[in-house]
Amino acid sequence: MRTEVHVHGNLRFLKGVTAAQVESGLRPWLTYLDIDSFEEARSLEQEEPGITFDTTARELTICWTGEVGRNFHRCVEDSMQTLGPLTDGTTVIELTYFHDDGQDESQLIFVGPSREAIHEAQRTRMVEDVQYLLGRHFGKEAIERVTSVVNELFDQDWADREKLGELQLSEHLPHARHKHLH
Repeated sequence: MRTEVHVHGNLRFLKGVTAAQVESGLRPWLTYLDIDSFEEARSLEQEEPGITFDTTARELTICWTGEVGRNFHRCVEDSMQTLGPLTDGTTVIELTYFHDDGQDESQLIFVGPSREAIHEAQRTRMVEDVQYLLGRHFGKEAIERVTSVVNELFDQDWADREKLGELQLSEHLPHARHKHLH
């Protein structure tokens, strides 16, 4: 079964990273699509640029929609894990799957130069999301109490993962969302 997916995000790379290195990192995704280079990764949506790399800005821009099968997420995640150590900072790549029943499923892949940087980006994203959700109903003091608990949970998660050696370079968080490409 094929599903339409939209992949969106930007990765900024360290000085000296070449287009060949970026393309090499994207190899699992490109192989999945049965294409040789990211220039061939055209989006189903005409107005979307697909996958482009600006050598001057050292930035990979992904705004791509395609029809994919069940192993797609793993291929994108493998590519992002390979590219992570070459990045200038941590970012989020969003995958939005558009199912035939009208439901959308969104997954985030955090990409960054280190496990610590990814963990901090996840923490920041979670705190921002919690503050946004609670801000509609509660005051600053209540929100600070909840975000304090979130921070404690992230601290404990990091400590537990270090003990167990379970830290990964890339992690995703699934969540439901209405169809929205940007």
